[in-house]
Amino acid sequence: MLRSLLSRLKPETAPSSAPNGLPRPEAPICVIGDLHGRADLLAKMFERIGQEPEGAKARIITLGDMIDRGPNSARVLATLHAAQLANPSRMICLMGNHERMMLDFLLAPDARTAGWLRVGGAQTLQSYGIAPPDPNETDLEVLDAVRMDLARALGPDLLAWLDARPAMWREGRFAATHAGADPYHPMERQSRDALLWGHPRFGQMTRRDGVWIAFGHWVVDQPMADQGRIAVDTGAYETGLLSAAWLDKGGLRFLQVAN
Repeated sequence: MLRSLLSRLKPETAPSSAPNGLPRPEAPICVIGDLHGRADLLAKMFERIGQEPEGAKARIITLGDMIDRGPNSARVLATLHAAQLANPSRMICLMGNHERMMLDFLLAPDARTAGWLRVGGAQTLQSYGIAPPDPNETDLEVLDAVRMDLARALGPDLLAWLDARPAMWREGRFAATHAGADPYHPMERQSRDALLWGHPRFGQMTRRDGVWIAFGHWVVDQPMADQGRIAVDTGAYETGLLSAAWLDKGGLRFLQVAN
Protein backbone atom coordinates (compact mmCIF):
# COMPACT_ATOMS: atom_id res chain seq x y z
CA MET A 1 0.00 0.00 0.00
CA LEU A 2 2.65 2.51 1.03
CA ARG A 3 4.96 1.34 -1.71
CA SER A 4 2.30 1.83 -4.39
CA LEU A 5 1.52 5.31 -3.07
CA LEU A 6 5.12 6.45 -2.90
CA SER A 7 6.01 4.97 -6.27
CA ARG A 8 3.69 7.51 -7.90
CA LEU A 9 5.55 10.46 -6.42
CA LYS A 10 8.34 12.20 -8.28
CA PRO A 11 11.79 12.01 -6.68
CA GLU A 12 13.30 15.23 -5.38
CA THR A 13 16.88 15.40 -6.60
CA ALA A 14 18.15 18.93 -5.90
CA PRO A 15 17.90 21.61 -3.22
CA SER A 16 15.88 23.87 -5.53
CA SER A 17 13.10 21.28 -5.76
CA ALA A 18 12.90 20.57 -2.03
CA PRO A 19 9.31 20.52 -0.78
CA ASN A 20 7.95 23.49 1.11
CA GLY A 21 8.19 23.24 4.88
CA LEU A 22 11.19 20.92 4.89
CA PRO A 23 13.54 21.60 7.83
CA ARG A 24 16.90 23.15 6.89
CA PRO A 25 19.43 22.29 9.60
CA GLU A 26 22.62 24.28 10.00
CA ALA A 27 24.74 21.13 10.26
CA PRO A 28 24.11 18.57 7.50
CA ILE A 29 22.17 15.39 8.18
CA CYS A 30 22.72 12.33 5.98
CA VAL A 31 20.24 9.47 6.30
CA ILE A 32 21.28 6.15 4.74
CA GLY A 33 18.68 3.60 3.67
CA ASP A 34 18.48 -0.09 4.56
CA LEU A 35 21.83 -1.83 4.13
CA HIS A 36 20.85 -5.50 4.52
CA GLY A 37 24.37 -6.84 4.60
CA ARG A 38 25.78 -4.76 1.73
CA ALA A 39 29.10 -3.84 3.31
CA ASP A 40 30.48 -2.96 -0.13
CA LEU A 41 27.83 -0.30 -0.69
CA LEU A 42 28.24 1.04 2.84
CA ALA A 43 31.94 1.63 2.15
CA LYS A 44 31.06 3.39 -1.09
CA MET A 45 28.49 5.57 0.65
CA PHE A 46 30.98 6.61 3.32
CA GLU A 47 33.38 7.54 0.52
CA ARG A 48 30.62 9.48 -1.26
CA ILE A 49 29.76 11.39 1.92
CA GLY A 50 33.43 12.23 2.30
CA GLN A 51 33.34 13.94 -1.09
CA GLU A 52 30.80 16.48 0.15
CA PRO A 53 32.32 19.85 1.16
CA GLU A 54 30.71 19.48 4.59
CA GLY A 55 30.93 15.71 4.74
CA ALA A 56 33.15 15.79 7.82
CA LYS A 57 30.48 17.77 9.70
CA ALA A 58 27.46 15.68 8.75
CA ARG A 59 25.48 13.67 11.23
CA ILE A 60 25.10 10.25 9.62
CA ILE A 61 22.03 8.16 10.42
CA THR A 62 21.46 4.56 9.35
CA LEU A 63 17.82 3.52 9.42
CA GLY A 64 18.15 -0.04 10.68
CA ASP A 65 18.01 -3.35 8.83
CA MET A 66 21.78 -3.42 8.86
CA ILE A 67 21.62 -7.21 8.63
CA ASP A 68 20.02 -10.10 6.70
CA ARG A 69 19.48 -10.92 3.03
CA GLY A 70 22.72 -9.45 1.71
CA PRO A 71 26.10 -11.23 1.77
CA ASN A 72 28.04 -9.55 4.58
CA SER A 73 26.00 -8.62 7.63
CA ALA A 74 28.98 -9.36 9.87
CA ARG A 75 31.11 -6.70 8.19
CA VAL A 76 28.27 -4.15 8.18
CA LEU A 77 27.78 -4.58 11.92
CA ALA A 78 31.50 -4.42 12.66
CA THR A 79 31.88 -1.26 10.56
CA LEU A 80 28.91 0.59 12.04
CA HIS A 81 29.67 -0.52 15.59
CA ALA A 82 33.21 0.83 15.34
CA ALA A 83 32.11 4.04 13.61
CA GLN A 84 29.41 4.80 16.15
CA LEU A 85 31.65 4.15 19.14
CA ALA A 86 34.39 6.32 17.62
CA ASN A 87 32.05 9.28 17.04
CA PRO A 88 28.75 8.86 18.90
CA SER A 89 27.64 12.45 18.32
CA ARG A 90 27.92 12.14 14.54
CA MET A 91 27.06 8.49 13.89
CA ILE A 92 23.54 7.36 14.76
CA CYS A 93 22.54 3.75 14.07
CA LEU A 94 18.85 3.01 14.49
CA MET A 95 17.22 -0.36 15.01
CA GLY A 96 15.17 -2.01 12.29
CA ASN A 97 12.72 -4.87 12.43
CA HIS A 98 15.42 -7.31 11.26
CA GLU A 99 17.69 -6.48 14.20
CA ARG A 100 14.68 -6.88 16.47
CA MET A 101 13.88 -10.29 14.99
CA MET A 102 17.46 -11.47 15.46
CA LEU A 103 17.52 -10.28 19.06
CA ASP A 104 14.19 -12.02 19.73
CA PHE A 105 15.63 -15.25 18.35
CA LEU A 106 18.69 -14.88 20.57
CA LEU A 107 16.46 -14.34 23.61
CA ALA A 108 14.16 -17.30 22.98
CA PRO A 109 14.80 -19.56 19.98
CA ASP A 110 11.56 -21.34 19.13
CA ALA A 111 9.31 -22.02 16.15
CA ARG A 112 8.00 -18.44 16.19
CA THR A 113 11.26 -16.51 16.48
CA ALA A 114 12.97 -18.90 14.06
CA GLY A 115 10.88 -17.24 11.37
CA TRP A 116 13.75 -14.74 11.27
CA LEU A 117 15.87 -17.41 9.55
CA ARG A 118 13.44 -17.46 6.61
CA VAL A 119 13.53 -13.71 5.98
CA GLY A 120 17.26 -13.20 5.75
CA GLY A 121 18.60 -14.55 9.02
CA ALA A 122 20.21 -17.49 7.24
CA GLN A 123 22.44 -15.10 5.30
CA THR A 124 23.47 -13.38 8.52
CA LEU A 125 24.46 -16.73 10.02
CA GLN A 126 26.50 -17.55 6.93
CA SER A 127 28.33 -14.23 7.17
CA TYR A 128 29.57 -15.39 10.59
CA GLY A 129 30.56 -18.82 9.28
CA ILE A 130 27.56 -20.55 10.87
CA ALA A 131 25.64 -23.14 8.87
CA PRO A 132 21.93 -22.23 8.94
CA PRO A 133 19.46 -24.95 9.92
CA ASP A 134 16.64 -26.14 7.71
CA PRO A 135 14.27 -23.19 7.09
CA ASN A 136 11.43 -25.10 8.72
CA GLU A 137 13.46 -26.40 11.66
CA THR A 138 11.44 -26.52 14.90
CA ASP A 139 13.63 -28.73 17.10
CA LEU A 140 14.45 -26.58 20.11
CA GLU A 141 17.83 -28.21 20.68
CA VAL A 142 18.90 -27.45 17.12
CA LEU A 143 17.67 -23.87 17.35
CA ASP A 144 19.35 -23.35 20.71
CA ALA A 145 22.65 -24.58 19.29
CA VAL A 146 22.33 -22.02 16.49
CA ARG A 147 21.54 -19.34 19.06
CA MET A 148 24.65 -20.15 21.08
CA ASP A 149 26.86 -20.15 17.99
CA LEU A 150 25.51 -16.76 16.91
CA ALA A 151 25.80 -15.24 20.38
CA ARG A 152 29.45 -16.33 20.54
CA ALA A 153 30.14 -14.95 17.07
CA LEU A 154 28.57 -11.58 17.88
CA GLY A 155 30.18 -11.28 21.29
CA PRO A 156 28.79 -9.48 24.36
CA ASP A 157 29.87 -5.97 23.33
CA LEU A 158 28.19 -6.05 19.93
CA LEU A 159 25.10 -7.74 21.38
CA ALA A 160 24.73 -5.02 24.02
CA TRP A 161 25.22 -2.36 21.36
CA LEU A 162 22.55 -3.88 19.12
CA ASP A 163 20.08 -4.14 21.96
CA ALA A 164 20.64 -0.47 22.80
CA ARG A 165 19.89 0.83 19.30
CA PRO A 166 17.17 3.49 19.41
CA ALA A 167 14.08 3.26 17.23
CA MET A 168 14.03 6.99 16.45
CA TRP A 169 16.25 10.04 16.13
CA ARG A 170 14.77 13.51 16.14
CA GLU A 171 15.90 17.11 15.88
CA GLY A 172 13.18 19.75 15.79
CA ARG A 173 10.80 19.03 12.92
CA PHE A 174 12.95 16.28 11.45
CA ALA A 175 12.83 12.66 12.57
CA ALA A 176 14.31 9.40 11.32
CA THR A 177 12.84 5.97 11.97
CA HIS A 178 13.09 2.59 10.31
CA ALA A 179 9.51 2.24 9.06
CA GLY A 180 7.80 5.60 9.50
CA ALA A 181 5.39 6.40 12.32
CA ASP A 182 1.78 6.46 13.44
CA PRO A 183 0.36 9.71 11.99
CA TYR A 184 -2.27 9.88 14.73
CA HIS A 185 0.23 10.30 17.57
CA PRO A 186 3.02 12.79 18.34
CA MET A 187 6.53 11.46 17.90
CA GLU A 188 7.13 11.20 21.64
CA ARG A 189 4.15 8.82 21.94
CA GLN A 190 5.00 6.41 19.14
CA SER A 191 4.84 2.68 19.78
CA ARG A 192 7.98 0.70 19.02
CA ASP A 193 5.97 -1.50 16.65
CA ALA A 194 4.95 1.50 14.55
CA LEU A 195 8.55 2.69 14.30
CA LEU A 196 9.99 -0.73 13.45
CA TRP A 197 7.19 -2.30 11.39
CA GLY A 198 5.21 0.68 10.11
CA HIS A 199 1.63 1.90 10.44
CA PRO A 200 -1.13 1.30 7.86
CA ARG A 201 -1.99 5.00 7.65
CA PHE A 202 1.57 6.32 7.42
CA GLY A 203 1.50 6.56 3.63
CA GLN A 204 -2.03 7.95 3.47
CA MET A 205 -2.31 10.58 6.16
CA THR A 206 -0.18 13.72 6.45
CA ARG A 207 1.02 14.56 9.94
CA ARG A 208 -0.44 17.68 11.54
CA ASP A 209 2.64 18.60 13.58
CA GLY A 210 4.86 19.48 10.62
CA VAL A 211 7.42 16.77 11.40
CA TRP A 212 9.21 15.31 8.39
CA ILE A 213 10.16 11.63 8.74
CA ALA A 214 12.99 9.94 6.86
CA PHE A 215 12.39 6.21 6.71
CA GLY A 216 13.38 2.92 5.11
CA HIS A 217 11.66 -0.49 5.28
CA TRP A 218 9.39 0.22 2.31
CA VAL A 219 11.32 -0.24 -0.94
CA VAL A 220 10.93 2.45 -3.62
CA ASP A 221 12.44 2.62 -7.10
CA GLN A 222 14.03 6.00 -6.36
CA PRO A 223 14.30 8.05 -3.15
CA MET A 224 11.63 10.71 -2.84
CA ALA A 225 10.12 13.32 -0.54
CA ASP A 226 6.49 14.34 -0.24
CA GLN A 227 4.01 15.44 2.43
CA GLY A 228 6.31 15.00 5.39
CA ARG A 229 7.81 11.69 4.22
CA ILE A 230 11.31 11.04 2.89
CA ALA A 231 11.73 7.51 1.50
CA VAL A 232 15.29 6.24 1.02
CA ASP A 233 15.17 2.43 0.88
CA THR A 234 15.97 1.47 -2.71
CA GLY A 235 16.41 -2.24 -1.96
CA ALA A 236 20.21 -2.21 -1.91
CA TYR A 237 20.63 -5.93 -1.16
CA GLU A 238 18.76 -6.83 -4.37
CA THR A 239 19.12 -3.82 -6.68
CA GLY A 240 22.71 -2.90 -5.85
CA LEU A 241 21.58 0.71 -5.38
CA LEU A 242 22.05 2.35 -1.97
CA SER A 243 20.48 5.75 -1.38
CA ALA A 244 20.79 8.45 1.26
CA ALA A 245 18.99 11.72 1.94
CA TRP A 246 21.25 14.75 2.42
CA LEU A 247 19.55 17.57 4.30
CA ASP A 248 21.23 20.89 5.07
CA LYS A 249 20.48 24.60 5.14
CA GLY A 250 20.33 24.55 1.35
CA GLY A 251 17.55 21.98 1.23
CA LEU A 252 17.25 18.30 0.36
CA ARG A 253 19.00 16.17 -2.22
CA PHE A 254 19.86 12.51 -2.56
CA LEU A 255 23.16 10.67 -2.75
CA GLN A 256 23.41 7.27 -4.41
CA VAL A 257 26.05 4.59 -4.88
CA ALA A 258 25.79 1.39 -6.88
CA ASN A 259 27.65 -1.81 -7.74
